[in-house]
Amino acid sequence: MSNRKISPWAWIPSLYFAQGLPYVAVMTISVIMYKRLGISNTDIALYTSWLYLPWVIKPFWSPFVDLLKTKRWWVVTMQLLVGAGLAGIAFSIPTTSFFQWSLAIFWLVAFSSATHDIAADGFYMLALDTNKQAMYVGIRSTFYRVATIAGQGLLIIVAGALESSTGLEPVKIQVNASPTYASEIVMPKADTTLLPQNTIQADEYIFSATPSAINIGTRTVPADSVAMLKNYASEHNISNGFIAAEESSGVNNGKRESWWSRSVATPLSSFIKRNFGVEIDESLVNAKTGSAQLVEVRLSKAPLPGEKLVLNTRLDKGDKSLFIPYGERLEFTSENWNKPAYLMVQVDSKLDASATTTFKGISGNLSFAWSVTFFILSGFFIAIMLYHKYILPRPASDKPAKEVTAGTIFREFFATFASFFKKKQAGIAIAFMLLYRFPEAQLVKLISPFLLDPKEVGGLGLTTGQVGLVYGTIGILGLTLGGIIGGIIAARGGLKKWLWPMAWSISLTCATFVYLSVFQPDNLFIINLCVFIEQFGYGFGFTAYMLFMIYFADGEHKTSHYAICTAFMALGMMLPGMAAGWLQELIGYEHFFYWIMICCVTTIVVTAFIKVDENFGRKIPAKS
Repeated sequence: MSNRKISPWAWIPSLYFAQGLPYVAVMTISVIMYKRLGISNTDIALYTSWLYLPWVIKPFWSPFVDLLKTKRWWVVTMQLLVGAGLAGIAFSIPTTSFFQWSLAIFWLVAFSSATHDIAADGFYMLALDTNKQAMYVGIRSTFYRVATIAGQGLLIIVAGALESSTGLEPVKIQVNASPTYASEIVMPKADTTLLPQNTIQADEYIFSATPSAINIGTRTVPADSVAMLKNYASEHNISNGFIAAEESSGVNNGKRESWWSRSVATPLSSFIKRNFGVEIDESLVNAKTGSAQLVEVRLSKAPLPGEKLVLNTRLDKGDKSLFIPYGERLEFTSENWNKPAYLMVQVDSKLDASATTTFKGISGNLSFAWSVTFFILSGFFIAIMLYHKYILPRPASDKPAKEVTAGTIFREFFATFASFFKKKQAGIAIAFMLLYRFPEAQLVKLISPFLLDPKEVGGLGLTTGQVGLVYGTIGILGLTLGGIIGGIIAARGGLKKWLWPMAWSISLTCATFVYLSVFQPDNLFIINLCVFIEQFGYGFGFTAYMLFMIYFADGEHKTSHYAICTAFMALGMMLPGMAAGWLQELIGYEHFFYWIMICCVTTIVVTAFIKVDENFGRKIPAKS
């Protein structure tokens, strides 16, 4: 066994990048892939939502990771299984039953990834002393976020490039928006369903869009008119087979109101809205929307019987405030090729300046493109497994439990859970894990809606493109810097020294949203600054939370105990977030953010009760 000195920089970034990538592949990339391959929104929402389950219940098998083999072995083995699973998805995509097969393999990847999370976090605690754990806690979070960005960005770009290179010549639609252009809703003429004679005898497949260049006004138009335009396109596309009709979810289905809704939820909602709500004239807010226009898409030649050509249209470059709300995916067959399909282009209702966007319609071999994308992802995981097999250190403390037999595993399994709840201050620790982020768990759900909603309902009225900059770029930058700086500072003074500054940081910076909701500034610099401050404060304050979980999990079964801590962490975010939107709709944004500041009391109270060793996370000088 090698005892060579290995820098944490050699393995922490790659380990946590490898931890984040399969999560984003299962939870995000799968949704995009299924959408591109023609699976209905109903099926996508129903089946992919269950893929999150392994990360929720992973503490239930974490004792096996503690008892059997080493954490290093589990990390390398799970990376191999994830790589094999991703290859299995790539092989399943071209098959006729790809949806069922790929879903089954995504489940296996999800379980392997969740197990990898358990082992990776346990290995992190075994391979580093408490000072280095504090130092690198921000780095590991940063590379986890980099993985999510890379997964949602680079891999989708790869798939898109493969789609473009394997199909017909891409169709480009340029949309120019300006206050000087007319804003009006124009319904298609009846004779546009006839295919021009000069294209019937075409020798090759060509997609065309009419008009290919659109000038559209930024003044708002009646929402009813846009809805009528969309309904026309929808009825036409569905009746001609360009788009499959979505099945009704059958919510309520004529059933009586439940006892809970009748006796608790409705009276409570009425009480809150009556005493703390803000009156908003919804009719004025919803009466207008951004102008929209239909684009005809045609195919020059009939596909062979039984075959179909699929056109996927998406943003190529430009302002995201111009978008396609309907008709992104259109299917052409030998039965409908001689009729036009419709997609809709719309302007964000809050856009009041000139903007230009180009959309690209691509018709490549979707199965091939996504198969290659998942083969690339699989190859990366095989490579990262081989790298970690060589580079991961071999800490002396990373060893399997002694004398593990079939008879002792069952007993040790329950003993591991019992020992967690028997720890000193277990009740206080659980309360801390559930309530430290109680304000932020609610706030994070409403940041984007608040930035997007019009000022008439208390929002800031930003366009989609502006929100991408404010929250998707500046906010992530603040969050990342806060986490990195928090880790560096905690490593110098220890968790106990910085616990209170971090608790106040995650609490007081929420006040920036109170300011934004009260004054509703138009200045984008001020909005960016406020979001940056709040996200920086959250990232800085979250460092204390992460370090406390490491501190509390320390002991004989630290890997299992840390996994249990992460379950409470997820629960602490999930439950408050579920009620946040409901509460905001009752009391409005301004009062909601006041409520968030009141909730910060819970953060301060639970922080006051926990006790931390003054040396945890701090570098202890070597004795001379």
